[in-house]
Amino acid sequence: MSGRRDVFPLVPRQRLLGLSFGVIHGVRRGVGTDVAGSRPYRPGDDRDSIDWAATARLSSARASDEFVVRENYADDAPRVVIVVDRRPEMALSSPDVPWLRKHEAQRTAAGLIADSVAEARGLVGYLDLAEGADAPFWRPPSSNREPWSIRDRHLRHPVFMAPEDNLTLALEFLEDHRRAVPGGSFLFIVSDFLVSPPREVWERAVEHRWDIVPIVIQDPLWEQSFPPVDGIVVPLTGADGRVRLVRLRDGESAERRREHEQRRAELLGGFLDLGIEPVSLSASDRDHVLSALLGWAAGRELEHGRNWR
Repeated sequence: MSGRRDVFPLVPRQRLLGLSFGVIHGVRRGVGTDVAGSRPYRPGDDRDSIDWAATARLSSARASDEFVVRENYADDAPRVVIVVDRRPEMALSSPDVPWLRKHEAQRTAAGLIADSVAEARGLVGYLDLAEGADAPFWRPPSSNREPWSIRDRHLRHPVFMAPEDNLTLALEFLEDHRRAVPGGSFLFIVSDFLVSPPREVWERAVEHRWDIVPIVIQDPLWEQSFPPVDGIVVPLTGADGRVRLVRLRDGESAERRREHEQRRAELLGGFLDLGIEPVSLSASDRDHVLSALLGWAAGRELEHGRNWR
């Protein structure tokens, strides 16, 4: 990836109505790059906004001087909140077993999101419950200098003591802070979603018009599926982080594989039913994560971005 900045475009589901001077096309008329339409010239209009080709055609048709002015959509600044799941299970890893290190994938994904918000001249916030339900760590999206803190400070916090339902609590917390997170704000939620909020919680979040993007981090072998290891002693990690040697009985691998594949299909299908487009990660390296985020953005541009005109 050398030779270019590792960022992806923040493509909103709908046009924004927010702060000006960003790079996302909004609904307001103003300074921007996306043409909204044209109108007759009025005294005081900037001469640089005159559409000379349209002016020539109209003047020729009417046999008089008729000036036409282009109007653009204002380029608005996106608001983004990164929510990080810090359950103890998200920090499990072992140097002896080639499992996906979810905390590293989290750090990579959230860092790329923060860098991309900075590139878009947006405002980024951060929320986690690493210290427990009674101590949410909250940085509202109120500064364009926050990406550095998120990438180099918040994401390196070593504590993973969030309760099982911390994503539900995080969404409820944001409901109480909607002034800082208005409709149209991006919510990037970074988790394995093995403990996902109930559907009614997601439905309320959608009703708030938040642009929700789940970043689903799951091991491709042990969580998205399961290998055929019946009768073989394999190391499995418990919620306490300890690795135990376990011998699976005949047929147990296939049973676990069916359960894991069904669980994943229900998770992703549930998101799509709500109009939420998840991003799936199965590795923690920067190229893999960036490719997944670029794929998400390209899909949005194809489906939504160019159909606004």
